[in-house]
Amino acid sequence: MTTTFATVAGLGDALLSSTSSRLTSGFVKSPVIARNPLRQAVAMGNGRITCFERNWLRADYSVIGFGLIGWLAPSSIPAINGKSLTGLFFESIGAELAHFPSPPALTSSFWLWLVTWHLGLFIVLTFGQIGFKGRTEDYF
Repeated sequence: MTTTFATVAGLGDALLSSTSSRLTSGFVKSPVIARNPLRQAVAMGNGRITCFERNWLRADYSVIGFGLIGWLAPSSIPAINGKSLTGLFFESIGAELAHFPSPPALTSSFWLWLVTWHLGLFIVLTFGQIGFKGRTEDYF
């Protein structure tokens, strides 16, 4: 491991500079340069100031596919009285469709399975997006 320190003279000396006093190491990646969208718009000269990139979500269909599979697999394990969360959710859908014109009652277990199943799905999709994009853009 090589570590270098820059020589720093007194406060009134010209040797003190921001580039010469950096600590460098083989273990730490180089710092990421922050992009200021206001400065980029001025540099481009188009006069439009945007705070986000056009494709800010950077959606990838593989994340959606793997996230759905990644949620269906654990939610299909029979852990709730011998039944799976996915099975209970789909059974409640069928039971509510049996009396279709009338909506589900507020006390129906359909709402519990609906919220639980979708909350788990959205959490898996969010972490999948963070992990996949973080890996492809070298955040970790």
